[in-house]
Amino acid sequence: MSTLAPTLQAFFTHRLAQQRQASPHTVAAYRDTFRRLFAFIHQRTGKAPSQLEIEDLDAPLIGAFLQHLEHGRGNSVRTRNARLAAVHSFFRFAAFGHPEHAALIQRVLSIPQKRFDRALICFLTAPEITALLAAPDRTTWIGRRDRTLLLVALQTGLRVSELTGLACQDVHLGSGAHVRCRGKGRKDRCTPLTAQTMAVLRVWMREREGEPGDPLFPTIRGAALSRDAVEHLLCKYAEIAKRSCSSLRDKHLTAHVLRHTCAMDLLQAGVDTSVIALWLGHENVETTQIYLHADLSLKERALARTTPNKLAPGRFHPSDAVLAFLESL
Repeated sequence: MSTLAPTLQAFFTHRLAQQRQASPHTVAAYRDTFRRLFAFIHQRTGKAPSQLEIEDLDAPLIGAFLQHLEHGRGNSVRTRNARLAAVHSFFRFAAFGHPEHAALIQRVLSIPQKRFDRALICFLTAPEITALLAAPDRTTWIGRRDRTLLLVALQTGLRVSELTGLACQDVHLGSGAHVRCRGKGRKDRCTPLTAQTMAVLRVWMREREGEPGDPLFPTIRGAALSRDAVEHLLCKYAEIAKRSCSSLRDKHLTAHVLRHTCAMDLLQAGVDTSVIALWLGHENVETTQIYLHADLSLKERALARTTPNKLAPGRFHPSDAVLAFLESL
């Protein structure tokens, strides 16, 4: 057995699970990174993961793996950076147990994150929201479940993992109606519900008839919906909604677009960005600034408050006859 294998095992069982108490999502993401890295090394060198030593994972090999992710697998720069973050985390842990590889580890840790262009966020307008909510077939159990899920997602701005993780006991429909969820970083938060969402949820929970710990939005077999299932139903209803709302044809609808839509609705209603950050569960208020950049109407209102310069319209007319001739060519 190589020195890499026990170090990697200790990284997952001791560092992530015990010291950092990483979430299952983080552990799964790190696991997938090393599975892909070892598959790449095996294809490149023929070495099995159990035969690898720490010195085999040098900076040129890690760099080639990152290139493979972008150009071979077509991953985005964000994904490439997330995989590199997992590798960096492992090598920082390995530095304590293997000081003899300090130079190699330092070279790997010096591989930088890659910068990328930040596109404007995508969100839905009021007609698009109406078309999307009308898409599910309300005569079926699945249609009523999906319509309720879409409405809750649009009004609360929950992440897809928070949405699928909701249990019946997390919904409070009395005075101060809200949903409680455990979000990113294991932080609990409560999100208030509008009267419309509360009424739809009350009808759905009466039909759902679940125990307090049961999933709020279950599959036919009673299990919680997966992330892929939510993305699938969004794609299905987006195709239906496009028939009545043509502007949806230019948008790629994902669960995060519903989250962006909630944030934009709050911003356009005049809610302060610090409140929106609390609503969405952002760790840093700076994260919420992306919605200010996307809100063109906010910029137009700011422009309307400015005093325009008194400039006379018209073109420049040369006084010299030769210049006038040249301008006429």
